[in-house]
Amino acid sequence: MKKLFIFIIAFAHLIFSDNEPMHEHHEHHDSMETMDHSHHSSQHNPAPIGVAGNMHHMGWMFAVKQGSMSMQGNILDGKSISNSEILLRPNEVSNMPINLSVIPKKMDMEMIMIEAMYAPSKDLTLMIMGTQLSKDMSLDTYSTMMNRDLIGSFSTSSRDFSDITVSALFTLKSLENSKSHAEFSYQKSIGSNNEMDEVFTPMGSYMNMTLPYAMQPSDKASRLVLGLTNSRKINDKTSLSGQIRYKKIINEKDWSFGNQTEINSWIQYQYKPNISLSTRLKFINQEEISGSSATITAPVQTANPTNYGGNELHLGFGANYKINLFANESEQLGIEILFPLMQNKNNLQMETDYQFIVGYKRTF
Repeated sequence: MKKLFIFIIAFAHLIFSDNEPMHEHHEHHDSMETMDHSHHSSQHNPAPIGVAGNMHHMGWMFAVKQGSMSMQGNILDGKSISNSEILLRPNEVSNMPINLSVIPKKMDMEMIMIEAMYAPSKDLTLMIMGTQLSKDMSLDTYSTMMNRDLIGSFSTSSRDFSDITVSALFTLKSLENSKSHAEFSYQKSIGSNNEMDEVFTPMGSYMNMTLPYAMQPSDKASRLVLGLTNSRKINDKTSLSGQIRYKKIINEKDWSFGNQTEINSWIQYQYKPNISLSTRLKFINQEEISGSSATITAPVQTANPTNYGGNELHLGFGANYKINLFANESEQLGIEILFPLMQNKNNLQMETDYQFIVGYKRTF
C-alpha cells in the first residue's frame, strides 16, 4: 500500500512539473469544464465530468450533475468478510447487545449538484455550488441468542440538501502548452445530521432511531478546500492532467467526516470534433470520523466512528459530447463511470461496487 501511494505522489509530481514537451504552437486554454469560444483552430479537451475544482473560460456557465454510488457486501481492512464473521465482532458503541447484530447488505447514494460559474477574465473563476443527497440502505437483523438466526430485513433512507460551496479559482502559470490553476473554496454542510428512521431491532420489534453516520445527509461541519490543477497538451488531440485537492475541517459540531486528500490523474483524447474520451485514476485518503453522537448507538458497524475513512483507488472511463439541445453551440453532456481498483478502508466497512456521473453544462 505504501509503495502504491508513493507511486501516485510521484506521478502527480510529474504532472505538476513545469517542464513542457516540445510541440507545435497551439494555445492551451483553461484545462477544464468548457469549450473554447475563440477562433483558434485547436480546442482544448474538457475534463472528465466527475472532476471538481475546474476553471471556466469566460463569462457565465451553468451545470447540473447527477452522481450515483452503489455499495454491496462488507470488507474488513480491505478484505472480504462473511456475515457469520461480522456477528462475532463486538458491539463497540454500546453494551447491549454484546456483539454486532445488524448487518448492512446494500447502500445506494444519489447526489445532485447544481453549480454556477462566472469568469470575469480567463485567469479568474468564481463559483457557487449546492448539493443534495439521497441515501438508501438495506440491512439484515440477527437474533442475539446463541444460534444468531436471521430474524428479519429492513431498509432505511434519508434525503436532504447537503452543503453549499463557494470557490475562487485563479491561474498560477500559463505557458504555451501547459496551464496551472489553484482552488480556494469554503464548504458548509447545512443538511440534517440527526435523521431518524424506523429500524428492525434484534429484539424483533420496530423502533425509531437516529441513523448511523453513513446515512446522514450532513455533518454540520465547515471545511476549507485547497486545490492545485495542471493540464498540458501532449499533441493536438491529447492532454495529460493532474490534480490534488485537500479538504480540511475548520469547524465542527459533535462529529464530522474526516479530512480528505484526493489525487486525480487523467488523459483526455479528442476522438472527434464533438467527442472527447478520458481515462482517470482517482486516489482518496480520508481520516476516520472525528467525534461521535450520543444518539447513534445501533448494534451495526456504521454506528462506529472508527469504521470510516481509509485509502481507495478508482479507475474511471468518461466521455464528453458537444451537443445542441437549445440551438446553442456552448452546450456539453458528460458521462463517467468509475470502478474500484483498491479499497483499503479502515476496519469494517461496506464495499464499493461502482460510481457513475452524468452532467450537463451550458455557457453564456
